[in-house]
Amino acid sequence: MEVGFFTHPLFLEHDTGPGHPESPRRLEAILRMLDGEPFAGRLVRVDDFPRRAPASLYGVHDRQYVESVRQRIEAGATVLDFGDTRVCPASYDAALKAADAAADAALRVWSGELTRAFVATRPPGHHAERAGAMGFCIFNNIAVAASQLLEAGAARVAIVDWDVHHGNGTQAAFYAEPRVLYVSLHQFPHYPGTGSAGERGVGEAEGTTLNIPMPAGSGDEEYLEAFEEQVVPAVDQFAPEAILVSAGFDAHADDPLAGMRLSTEAYAEMTRRLRLAAGRHCDGRMVSFLEGGYNLVALCEALGAHLLELLEK
Repeated sequence: MEVGFFTHPLFLEHDTGPGHPESPRRLEAILRMLDGEPFAGRLVRVDDFPRRAPASLYGVHDRQYVESVRQRIEAGATVLDFGDTRVCPASYDAALKAADAAADAALRVWSGELTRAFVATRPPGHHAERAGAMGFCIFNNIAVAASQLLEAGAARVAIVDWDVHHGNGTQAAFYAEPRVLYVSLHQFPHYPGTGSAGERGVGEAEGTTLNIPMPAGSGDEEYLEAFEEQVVPAVDQFAPEAILVSAGFDAHADDPLAGMRLSTEAYAEMTRRLRLAAGRHCDGRMVSFLEGGYNLVALCEALGAHLLELLEK
């Protein structure tokens, strides 16, 4: 069994400026952690991916939007939305490379070359909508990965999003797509304001969106109960051929951008339950994507727990 870790030096060049929470320091801290015990030598490091973007983006984003991002960054733009998605001259190339990493990880796991993978990209992705950047996100990496899996022949793909913020962009990408199950646990009400329980998909995809809004202050007990009663049963009923995870770690009790109380151990347990579901339905195929997490110590502890579970047989 091999677990891949996908990243690239370009992700460190996406400079969001002084004081921005989604900074290169996040990835730098992760890379330092992986150089030591218990991870040294245990993950397959991948930093060379086939160039698929921007073509791979067009199942998720409008061509005009992708081109406008390139043009605006080349013209010297420093923000792409209302101020929180900051960019620099390297940001377009970094965002394309992030989409390439996401697609390559999913396809290598799909082919059996890897059993599982973690994709450590910057910028993150789950808020990016079809024609707009928001919430630190430019292109929707996990949505690109799911789209590439469908093109490769997957009949059913499950996405579980436990970032503290609702993944509005991912939900929108597959809201009418019955081959993708989107499950999100998130603080509600909270940014970006979407993700009520009544948002369930449309047409043939009605019921393949499952939002589990959680009140501020929710912790291990509430999250693990939701996993037992809603998340895992939904995944089991859907019987996916691959499981993708929007792995934000900002519901941690020490994170500064939200009001949840998850422990490091809870992230390990949520990962374990999804890993077991992947074993039941899709030969263990599971790929996680870095989303939020802004306290560097909490981020590394929770991600470390997540990775250790991905390494379990």
